[in-house]
Amino acid sequence: MKKFSALLMSIVLLALCFIPSTAFAKSQKIEPENSDKIKLHFVAWGDPQVSNYLKEREPFLISSAKDVKENKTGRIDALVLAGDITENSIPDEWSWVYDDIKDMGVKNYINATGNHDIRMHEYDTAKASFVNFTNDLNRRAGSKLRIKKLSYSYTIRGFKFIVLGSDEILLEEAELSDKQLKWLDKELKSAQKKHHPTFVIAHQPLKDTHGLPDTWGTAIKSAGSIGAQSDKLKKIMNKYPNTIFITGHLHTGFSKKYTYQKIGNIHSVNLPSLGVENKDGDYNENGIGYMVEVYNNEVVFRARNFDKSKYMPKYNIRINLYVKNVKLSKSTYKYDGKAKKPKVTVTDVYGKKVSPKYYTVKYSKGRKKPGKYKVKVVFKGKYKNAPSVTKTFKIKKK
Repeated sequence: MKKFSALLMSIVLLALCFIPSTAFAKSQKIEPENSDKIKLHFVAWGDPQVSNYLKEREPFLISSAKDVKENKTGRIDALVLAGDITENSIPDEWSWVYDDIKDMGVKNYINATGNHDIRMHEYDTAKASFVNFTNDLNRRAGSKLRIKKLSYSYTIRGFKFIVLGSDEILLEEAELSDKQLKWLDKELKSAQKKHHPTFVIAHQPLKDTHGLPDTWGTAIKSAGSIGAQSDKLKKIMNKYPNTIFITGHLHTGFSKKYTYQKIGNIHSVNLPSLGVENKDGDYNENGIGYMVEVYNNEVVFRARNFDKSKYMPKYNIRINLYVKNVKLSKSTYKYDGKAKKPKVTVTDVYGKKVSPKYYTVKYSKGRKKPGKYKVKVVFKGKYKNAPSVTKTFKIKKK
């Protein structure tokens, strides 16, 4: 009997070796940091790139959709897919993705095309596949969103999403016509009236951002970017404060270096790949992306491993929506033996002064003798999540 028990125990222990460790991990619920104050809550994924022959990719989409469906608490307003939804835009691939995400429990599907979604077919054929896929998902979800083109806009709970799509078939980049760029300018201008953040979705990022061209593995300057209209696109978006540009394409994992970049008024977020192998990041596992939470004063991209049902706060991105500039009334003084105390002026992204009740000012000690001195501005109240700002001024010898 003892021998049988020992044999049985050995078999059980051996079987446990083949069960993934994550099977025993406790799932973390998908819930906002502050459910009472959240204005918008959505999922952001890049590059599932489901393939009919690269079978290792789809399981990450399946497990990630399951994570959202089974662990969400409260309303999730949308799923944003930033392109390369399929590998080659064939009917089976679109059908598989549809089945994988159709019942994940989101209210809207905001999809963008990537180069893989259109490049292997005639443009009108590829467009029809994408349009039908997006409309079918939204129809099933009860959303009112219906599209006719690859570029479109849609407003959810007062927040506008603007999706850019290539007007021609190119191998890696996108072609944005002047007509589409003018349309984007008009859409952004309209969205600014409510002083809300606006989300612009495209597959490829701007050139010279997110480590390009190095993260694309080439010395060609435009490689890995949206292409020839990159500078025009940047100029348009930069006109409007609180533009949040969400892209994919680069297959870089979570990274303090490559994932988020502030470009003038543009907050650029490059999403890791959900299905394709990630590289260059600090964390490169698949099945990763963000839960995005919008509040009155900030947008939070909360990093999550959807495949393992856990948040990864080390890689969160916090975007302050208000503070743009901190200025001192004077940056240089002549020494006269008296303590110097320059006044502080804070302006928001719309050029309006921020009341001193929303920040405290801490001055270096002394401030009489020649030298450099620091002035630290720490925000509070509705601006409390804005990063502190330190400015310096000089006292010169006579």
